[in-house]
Amino acid sequence: MRIPASVDYAIRALAELAASGDGPVTAEHLASAQNIPLKFLRTIMTDLRRARLVSSQRGPEGGFTLAREATEISLADIFRAVDGPLATVRDQSISQMTYAGAAAELPTVWMAVRAGLRRVLETVTIADLAGGSLPASVVELADEYVSENTTRHG
Repeated sequence: MRIPASVDYAIRALAELAASGDGPVTAEHLASAQNIPLKFLRTIMTDLRRARLVSSQRGPEGGFTLAREATEISLADIFRAVDGPLATVRDQSISQMTYAGAAAELPTVWMAVRAGLRRVLETVTIADLAGGSLPASVVELADEYVSENTTRHG
């Protein structure tokens, strides 16, 4: 799976925003703290505002704040706001796909991939990320990944 830079940047910016406390935080601060190109971040923050994940305040004391509690914003929410559905195949509904012959079971594989993504991205919240305490199920999956790659390359 390819995770677009816009999604990576959006998640990092919101984690930084959650860790920054209460008051509005400027796009400049978020960009600097997470090494994100400012112009790109401004576009991303507009998408997040439209999705009602952040709110913005203009003026000298302005900036961005989370529109709801960090515990209520999942990584899946951010992914969808910036990039659309978590997993698509040729922009079609996976549950409606049918293939012939030897590939007949492929839609089941695509559904499992999407379910796996949802299981991780809907479980982790911005509060988890900003607080450095990921759900145990996610840490276990990451440990499994590390073990598999160490075995293959070691």
